[in-house]
Amino acid sequence: MRIFVAGASGAIGQPLIAELVRRGHEVTGMTRSEAGARDLAAMGAAVARVSAFDGEAVEQALRHARAEVVIDELTSLPKDPSEMAAAAPGDRKLRVEGGGNLLRAARANGVRRYIQQASGFFLKAGSGLADESEGLAIDASPRVAANARTYAELERRVLDSGDMEGIALRYGFFYGPGTWYQPDGASADQVRRQELPIIGDGEGVWSWVHIEDAAVATADALTAPPGVYHIVDDDPSPVGVWLPAFARFVGAPPPPRVTEEQARAAAGADAVYYDTKLRGASNEKAKRTFGFKPRRLEWLDH
Repeated sequence: MRIFVAGASGAIGQPLIAELVRRGHEVTGMTRSEAGARDLAAMGAAVARVSAFDGEAVEQALRHARAEVVIDELTSLPKDPSEMAAAAPGDRKLRVEGGGNLLRAARANGVRRYIQQASGFFLKAGSGLADESEGLAIDASPRVAANARTYAELERRVLDSGDMEGIALRYGFFYGPGTWYQPDGASADQVRRQELPIIGDGEGVWSWVHIEDAAVATADALTAPPGVYHIVDDDPSPVGVWLPAFARFVGAPPPPRVTEEQARAAAGADAVYYDTKLRGASNEKAKRTFGFKPRRLEWLDH
């Protein structure tokens, strides 16, 4: 297939490009950076040096690529999660406005299928693992709710995109090369500095996915029926389980423990929500539909 990937030089973009090229697809990667362009060309992809905010240039790039499928992996995330609050407005602007330009260009160029990055960890609170029929946590703590509303908007517009086949991939928290969650990643540094405590009982359940497993699943979604899929591992884990294991994995001391009241006063309601309210996701649909086989979360056995 002829595939156009936006956000191609990001954490998931690079392994995704590599996987698509490996499968023999004709791939164009969109990036703004010179370094990103060099990396994409070295992997065997054509390169579109285009800003997502330049709607006319995006449309021309898609026309030139003769794309059949567009994959939207646009993000603007900081190198350190501690800077996420400051980065959030720019990230939303890129996803909503830049992604909107991409979606309109795809429609204008007769693209057959549009695959959208979505979230598998801002799911509506409840008991048990959530399936794809569950909505997002739009009434959660302030920043969580804002993120959930953004993802709900992205899902809605891709699933209602007219003649195009729309797919929303709700990824879990990324870990592995190029992400925050690896031994030399920013979150590992936070854990080593004792900056990530377990809040309360740490019962918030996090769903994860290795970045390379996410790339494989995204490539598999090229031929899956339209709809929503949870791209998460088999081991959704409470913070009280995964965080101490992650600390051992990266050579850090055990994380400190604080009460919900202490955390709310020091770090705000969102920190408390992440540790106590997040809901895990079921991956059964992706496994049943296209044979998704995620690896075990590597630090659980440490």
